[in-house]
Amino acid sequence: MTVTLNAYNVVTARCAAEYLEMYETIEKGNLIYKIDVFLNSSIFRSWKDSIIVLQAAKSMLPLSEELKVVSLCIDAIATKACYDVSKVDWSYTYNRRKLPEENGNDPNSEGARNRAVPKDWWVEDLCELEIDIYKRVIMNIKSKGMLSNEVIGGALKAYSYRRLPGFSKGVIHSEDVVKYRSTVDTIVWLLPAEKRSVSFSFLLKLLKAAIIVDSGEMAKEQLVRLIGLQLEEASVNDLLIRAAEGEDVMYDVDTVQKIVKEFLMQDQNAEFESEENEIQEIRRPGILTDASKLMVAKLIDAYLAEIAKDPNLPLSKFVDLAETVSCISRPAHDGLYRAIDMYLKEHPGISKSERKRICKLMDCKKLSVDACMHAVQNERLPLRVVVQVLFFEQVRAAASSGSSTPDLPKGLKELNTGSHGSSRSAATNPEEDWDAVATAEELKALKGEIAALRLSNGVGGSDRNGGDSRNSVDKAAITKMKGLLKSKRIFTKIWSSKGGAPGENSGSDSSESLGSANPEEVKSTPSRNRRHSVS
Repeated sequence: MTVTLNAYNVVTARCAAEYLEMYETIEKGNLIYKIDVFLNSSIFRSWKDSIIVLQAAKSMLPLSEELKVVSLCIDAIATKACYDVSKVDWSYTYNRRKLPEENGNDPNSEGARNRAVPKDWWVEDLCELEIDIYKRVIMNIKSKGMLSNEVIGGALKAYSYRRLPGFSKGVIHSEDVVKYRSTVDTIVWLLPAEKRSVSFSFLLKLLKAAIIVDSGEMAKEQLVRLIGLQLEEASVNDLLIRAAEGEDVMYDVDTVQKIVKEFLMQDQNAEFESEENEIQEIRRPGILTDASKLMVAKLIDAYLAEIAKDPNLPLSKFVDLAETVSCISRPAHDGLYRAIDMYLKEHPGISKSERKRICKLMDCKKLSVDACMHAVQNERLPLRVVVQVLFFEQVRAAASSGSSTPDLPKGLKELNTGSHGSSRSAATNPEEDWDAVATAEELKALKGEIAALRLSNGVGGSDRNGGDSRNSVDKAAITKMKGLLKSKRIFTKIWSSKGGAPGENSGSDSSESLGSANPEEVKSTPSRNRRHSVS
């Protein structure tokens, strides 16, 4: 009886021979010896046959494992994957779709032979392996240290797209969650730890898949860490990760906040080393560039504007994420203002204290002209914010026209800082009125007053070299600001005397509260840089 051995039946024949104890000790040149020679001289030297045998060996477990057929196949495949590409014949890749010149359709057939072989020529072929065997092959390849992390990462990406249905769209289409959870967890475990070994988009898809199949916390934490290292490459759509089923919110904001924290941790300027049983702090510069940090800050601002549309998003999640990037200095707060306005629009029922808390996030001085124009007409903002925007817009206009910039009036300064030292203001509740939302009529009146204030400064700017003229302009500006506050019912109510009616002696109260008769208190100090943030 003649039996022809090939890659498809050699594992079965080897296991049968082992079961029948067809050893050399029984008869010289017995079947086991002949099969082992065939494996070493033919199968393990062929890339294609090694993969076929490895797949066939799974049906003969655990005997094929005990006979070391599986381990020998894995080592043969890993060794060939690490070959110098100059020694690789392109025909090794039996699973790849052939090029036109390889099919004989190209008259210049020399092109196929002269084509350079890529370093990842083996990647597609290994996608045929089951995840447990694939894991062992990749581990063996990594242990040899011959291939770069980028090639290993590319192999894992190709395997994910092949073995996880719907992965390319960021979803998993299957009811067999347990099976695909094992695949996702294994791929994450095999990922190289180095930055940019795999693309950012692939990591995001892998994280979304891990959430869908409910992977373990270790797998998710590893993905969050790797994503955080490359956060500046992300787009807003990348970060819109759907929340798990059963959650009230639309998006997984907590995971995004963890990613941002991982990004910022790269810039820690201290590390600890142990030396002679003592912990010493070693200072080193941060590794993040200002450009990358600014990109992430703008990214999070845009992300906040998107998640603000969720009517179920708690204010605490919005504020916590915004405060996470508050350490990043950015020249403009337009993006943050847009996000805050979107949240106020979608959550009209929030309390005054919550409205005040969210508005504290932005710096009115860092709003562009367009953002200021929008803000002063925004009925959703508290009056405190509107007046601050108007004042800083006036300051900016005065600076651009060359006139002196008036110092912030004492009364307005106290309002901005929340300090109400006057005994007359103690009886009323100025915070409640000051945080109230402005009406359209009030906003129109405020804009009219600030326009007049700009005009006054523009006229005075031509005489700014004269001390008397400069002081007169500054006093006029302060007087205008007093009028701005005094003309409004809400400001009159704030500064009215204890127990008095709002309109009885508002003029004297406002005059005494907003400006001092002492010239030193109203003198302009253009060289002093003051910061008046929302409080």
